[in-house]
Amino acid sequence: MRESRQPARPDLSHEIEVVPPFFDIDSMDIVWHGHYVKYLELARCALLEKFDYGYTRMRESGYAWPVVDLRLKYVRPATFNQPLAVRAEIVEWENRLKFEYVIRDKATGGKVHTAMSIQVAVDMATREMQYVCPRVLWERLGVAP
Repeated sequence: MRESRQPARPDLSHEIEVVPPFFDIDSMDIVWHGHYVKYLELARCALLEKFDYGYTRMRESGYAWPVVDLRLKYVRPATFNQPLAVRAEIVEWENRLKFEYVIRDKATGGKVHTAMSIQVAVDMATREMQYVCPRVLWERLGVAP
């Protein structure tokens, strides 16, 4: 009997380090809540660049990818100069591009923040939202059928 093997799914995650600078700290001596979105964006961009499909390539392929949903959960505050590990992972890519994020204290591994974002493909020529992600995304991620 012949065994059929599915090709291994590529690692659709990436982790970066962020060290909150002084200007990200609020009057309570913690990272201001809005800056977490910036940290997620940095991780998401690094992940997409890993697959050579960052914003420049997206534009060249004829698609914009606006964020249409963003959910944040603050678990514990981060502080000035605290090294953070920011992990982004693509968990859906068929009809939308869904990312899940975890921010951890780099030293202890303790969870600081979790989040989820969804982006959809929009044809830049027609401004129409695509209900199936374009093949170029699947090819870049290595998940094309």
